[in-house]
Amino acid sequence: MQTDYIHIILADDDEDDRLFFTDAFSELKINTKVNTYNDGVELMNYLNSDDAILPQVLFLDLNMPKKNGIECLHEIKSNSKFEDIAIAIYSTSSSEEHIEETFVKGANIYIKKPNDFEALKKILSDVVAINWQYHTSGLNKDNFLLRM
Repeated sequence: MQTDYIHIILADDDEDDRLFFTDAFSELKINTKVNTYNDGVELMNYLNSDDAILPQVLFLDLNMPKKNGIECLHEIKSNSKFEDIAIAIYSTSSSEEHIEETFVKGANIYIKKPNDFEALKKILSDVVAINWQYHTSGLNKDNFLLRM
């Protein structure tokens, strides 16, 4: 299904982070539709529903209750229905272990959550502008971690 907007989903248990994220997208001059989910169970219930509109880019927080981002990533990568979704890990953690694990499990990019609103807008704009088909064909660890 072709749409005239970029469908974005964020799964994050922190209400302030979800608000920060949606506010940033509302200020960008990019035609997007943003949906947010409070935890991994809620996200996966939506993605697995028959009427789900799959996102082009999914932002996944790692530390969520019920089902964390790593579990969601594994579930998404195990299902060919989701093969066209670009997955951006969106976390406060910058641990090498988390970066390595999400890279190996098939995430497309790793973003450490910025504290600054302008930095967030720049990051989101950059991520949405990526040609994911090209970006993921040559994926290596050097271009996996988005540094700002």
